[in-house]
Amino acid sequence: MAYDKDLEARVDLLSLNWPGIAKKKMFGGVGYLVQGNMAFGIVRDSVVVRCGPERYAANLARPGVSEFDLTGKAMAGWVMVSPDAWRDDAGLTAWLEMGRDFAVTLPAKD
Repeated sequence: MAYDKDLEARVDLLSLNWPGIAKKKMFGGVGYLVQGNMAFGIVRDSVVVRCGPERYAANLARPGVSEFDLTGKAMAGWVMVSPDAWRDDAGLTAWLEMGRDFAVTLPAKD
Protein backbone atom coordinates (compact mmCIF):
# COMPACT_ATOMS: atom_id res chain seq x y z
CA MET A 1 0.00 0.00 0.00
CA ALA A 2 1.58 3.28 -1.09
CA TYR A 3 1.49 6.41 1.03
CA ASP A 4 1.93 10.10 0.25
CA LYS A 5 5.65 10.93 0.35
CA ASP A 6 4.96 14.68 0.16
CA LEU A 7 2.78 14.38 3.26
CA GLU A 8 5.58 12.44 4.93
CA ALA A 9 7.99 15.30 4.21
CA ARG A 10 5.54 17.81 5.73
CA VAL A 11 4.99 15.67 8.83
CA ASP A 12 8.75 15.18 9.21
CA LEU A 13 9.34 18.92 9.03
CA LEU A 14 6.61 19.66 11.58
CA SER A 15 7.34 16.91 14.09
CA LEU A 16 10.76 15.28 13.97
CA ASN A 17 12.27 18.07 16.08
CA TRP A 18 9.97 17.18 19.02
CA PRO A 19 11.72 15.46 21.95
CA GLY A 20 11.45 11.69 22.04
CA ILE A 21 9.86 11.21 18.61
CA ALA A 22 10.91 8.42 16.27
CA LYS A 23 9.74 7.36 12.83
CA LYS A 24 9.10 3.79 11.74
CA LYS A 25 7.72 2.10 8.62
CA MET A 26 4.51 0.24 9.52
CA PHE A 27 1.05 -0.78 8.25
CA GLY A 28 2.01 0.04 4.67
CA GLY A 29 2.80 3.60 5.68
CA VAL A 30 4.87 5.32 8.29
CA GLY A 31 4.30 5.73 12.01
CA TYR A 32 5.62 8.28 14.47
CA LEU A 33 6.25 7.13 18.01
CA VAL A 34 6.76 9.01 21.25
CA GLN A 35 8.50 7.06 24.02
CA GLY A 36 7.86 3.94 21.94
CA ASN A 37 4.10 4.53 21.69
CA MET A 38 2.42 5.25 18.38
CA ALA A 39 1.20 8.86 18.27
CA PHE A 40 0.29 9.40 14.62
CA GLY A 41 1.12 8.11 11.19
CA ILE A 42 0.42 8.24 7.49
CA VAL A 43 -1.71 5.78 5.53
CA ARG A 44 -2.23 6.55 1.85
CA ASP A 45 -3.01 10.31 1.83
CA SER A 46 -4.44 10.53 5.34
CA VAL A 47 -3.03 11.06 8.79
CA VAL A 48 -3.85 8.52 11.48
CA VAL A 49 -4.03 10.11 14.91
CA ARG A 50 -4.12 8.41 18.28
CA CYS A 51 -6.54 10.67 20.13
CA GLY A 52 -7.51 8.34 22.97
CA PRO A 53 -10.90 7.07 24.09
CA GLU A 54 -12.02 10.32 25.72
CA ARG A 55 -11.69 12.38 22.52
CA TYR A 56 -12.63 9.63 20.07
CA ALA A 57 -16.36 10.35 19.57
CA ALA A 58 -15.88 14.12 19.37
CA ASN A 59 -13.16 13.73 16.75
CA LEU A 60 -15.24 11.31 14.69
CA ALA A 61 -17.94 13.99 14.48
CA ARG A 62 -15.51 16.44 12.85
CA PRO A 63 -15.54 16.91 9.06
CA GLY A 64 -12.95 14.84 7.22
CA VAL A 65 -12.47 12.40 10.09
CA SER A 66 -13.35 8.69 10.06
CA GLU A 67 -12.63 5.51 11.96
CA PHE A 68 -9.16 4.02 11.58
CA ASP A 69 -9.87 0.59 10.15
CA LEU A 70 -7.31 -1.42 8.19
CA THR A 71 -8.50 -4.89 9.15
CA GLY A 72 -12.30 -4.71 9.17
CA LYS A 73 -12.39 -3.72 12.83
CA ALA A 74 -12.11 -0.05 13.76
CA MET A 75 -9.52 0.85 16.37
CA ALA A 76 -11.23 2.88 19.11
CA GLY A 77 -9.15 5.85 20.18
CA TRP A 78 -7.62 6.24 16.71
CA VAL A 79 -8.98 8.35 13.85
CA MET A 80 -8.19 8.69 10.16
CA VAL A 81 -7.94 12.36 9.17
CA SER A 82 -8.35 13.17 5.48
CA PRO A 83 -6.54 16.09 3.81
CA ASP A 84 -9.78 18.11 3.93
CA ALA A 85 -9.36 18.38 7.71
CA TRP A 86 -5.80 19.78 7.64
CA ARG A 87 -5.15 21.75 4.47
CA ASP A 88 -2.50 24.03 5.99
CA ASP A 89 0.47 23.39 8.28
CA ALA A 90 -1.32 24.87 11.31
CA GLY A 91 -4.20 22.42 10.89
CA LEU A 92 -1.88 19.48 10.33
CA THR A 93 0.26 20.46 13.33
CA ALA A 94 -2.82 20.55 15.58
CA TRP A 95 -3.64 16.94 14.67
CA LEU A 96 -0.04 15.81 15.16
CA GLU A 97 0.11 17.53 18.54
CA MET A 98 -3.08 15.76 19.60
CA GLY A 99 -1.46 12.40 18.87
CA ARG A 100 1.78 13.38 20.58
CA ASP A 101 -0.02 14.75 23.62
CA PHE A 102 -1.95 11.51 24.05
CA ALA A 103 1.09 9.27 23.50
CA VAL A 104 3.10 11.00 26.22
CA THR A 105 0.43 10.01 28.76
CA LEU A 106 1.17 6.32 28.16
CA PRO A 107 3.90 4.32 29.90
CA ALA A 108 7.12 4.39 27.87
CA LYS A 109 7.99 1.28 25.84
CA ASP A 110 11.50 0.08 25.11
